[in-house]
Amino acid sequence: MKPKIYIDGQAGTTGLEIYQRLSLREDIEILEIDPGKRKDEQERKKLMNEADLVFLCLPDDAAIKAVSLIENEHTKVIDASTAHRTLDSWVYGMPELNEEQRQKIKTQRWIANPGCHATGFILGVYPLVQNGAIKANQSIVCFSLTGYSGGGKKMIEQYEKNKTSDLMAPRIYGLNQMHKHLSEMKKICGLEGTPVFYPVVSDYYRGMATTISIENHRKQEIYDILNNWYKDSSLIHVSQRNEGMISGNEMAKKDSVELIVYGNDTRVGVTVLFDNLGKGACGAAIQNMNLMLGFNEWEGLNL
Repeated sequence: MKPKIYIDGQAGTTGLEIYQRLSLREDIEILEIDPGKRKDEQERKKLMNEADLVFLCLPDDAAIKAVSLIENEHTKVIDASTAHRTLDSWVYGMPELNEEQRQKIKTQRWIANPGCHATGFILGVYPLVQNGAIKANQSIVCFSLTGYSGGGKKMIEQYEKNKTSDLMAPRIYGLNQMHKHLSEMKKICGLEGTPVFYPVVSDYYRGMATTISIENHRKQEIYDILNNWYKDSSLIHVSQRNEGMISGNEMAKKDSVELIVYGNDTRVGVTVLFDNLGKGACGAAIQNMNLMLGFNEWEGLNL
C-alpha cells in the first residue's frame, strides 16, 4: 500500500510547495482536509493519526500542539518549524552531517527540518569544525542573503503587491543578534559561542547565499576539506571561483547546493548557494521523507 501523507499547514508557503511537489508523485497518497475544516482540531487529529507521515508547516506553538494530537506509535513527523530543532529527543534532518545522521533519519519518528539560513551555515561550517580549520571557541561572522519568499505569505504580498521604495534594496534584519536560527547553528556545529549573524532579504523571489569568512588558512586547504567531505554526495557540490560575482539566486528552483570557495592564502570566503524553498525548506523535507519511508533519497528532487 502507498504511504499516506498529511500536510498540516498546507496553505502556507512551505506547505503549499510540498503539496504541489508531492501531488506529482504516484508512490504516495496525500490525505486531503476539507478547506473549511483546516483549523478544526478534531479533523486534523483524525488525519494525523491516519497518516504514515505528517509534515508540520506551522508556527512553533502550533507545531508543538500538533505533535500532542498524535496518539499512535507509528505516525512519523517532519516539523518545518523552529520548535524542535535543538531538542535531543528529535533528530536534526540534515543527512549530510555524516552517515550516522542519515541512519537516524531513516529509523526515527521525529525529524526537525533545518532552518533555511542554518542550512547554509551548517553545510559550510560543520566540516571545517570537524577538521579543525575552525575551532569550537572561535568567533564566526556570517551574512546570509535570501529572496523574499523566505518571509512567507505576508512578505511575499508586500514585495509583489505593496512594494515601497525601501523594498527595492537589500534589507538587513535580525539586528538584535537573536535570530531564531542561531541556536541550531551553534548546537549542530558544536560551537562554544554564538555566531555573529547578519541575515539580509532582497528583492528577488527565491535563492540564498550564506557566506562565512576564514582567516589564516589557504583557499586550497579549505576547498580540499569541503570537497573531501562532500565528495560522495549527489546533492552537494564544491567549487572554486576567484573571478566575477556570485548571485544569490543561482540555485533557484533546485534542491542541490553549491559551496563556492574563494580568496587567497590568508583570507578565504565560503559561500553556500541553495534555494530557500529547496534545500532550505521543501526540498530538505522531501529528502527526509524519502529516507524515512524507504524511497530513493533523491526521488522528486531537482538536482
